[in-house]
Amino acid sequence: MSKIGYARVSSKEQNLDRQLEALQSVSKVFSDKASGQSTERPQLQAMLDYLREGDIVIVTELDRLGRNNKDLTEIMNAIQQKGATLEVLNLPSMNGIEDENLRRLINNLVVELYKYQAESERKRIKERQAQGIELAKKKGRFTGRKSTFQKDDPLLQRAFGSVAKFPKRV
Repeated sequence: MSKIGYARVSSKEQNLDRQLEALQSVSKVFSDKASGQSTERPQLQAMLDYLREGDIVIVTELDRLGRNNKDLTEIMNAIQQKGATLEVLNLPSMNGIEDENLRRLINNLVVELYKYQAESERKRIKERQAQGIELAKKKGRFTGRKSTFQKDDPLLQRAFGSVAKFPKRV
């Protein structure tokens, strides 16, 4: 039985130090610098492949594994299919419960609640972002991403010149 840690931050600019500090007691740590919106993360897949029966996967927070209910359920099922268990450091510990079945049941209920909360938080963030963009547009401060296409770029003119002609301004 090994304790396996998994840490994730959403971008390369962010720092894993806080999570790695909390995971010091584990035998091996896998970490990704990638969005939680996708389960296609190299170190997440490596961690799932590495797991053996009896291992314990430890994460600091449930949303480090994934951001939506479907992905979290898939990852948790993959952990359980390997015969491993999941421990989330910021969730209440169930170690004091002697009955293994009761402990698993309560743990699963708590995790389901936190999965719902993580997905709800993600939706709220997207809603606030959309509201902020709408407000900025109304005030004339939001123009969106700058176009990467420049009609006077000679490379693009050569590449697309035979496909379409640039419209001339009158």
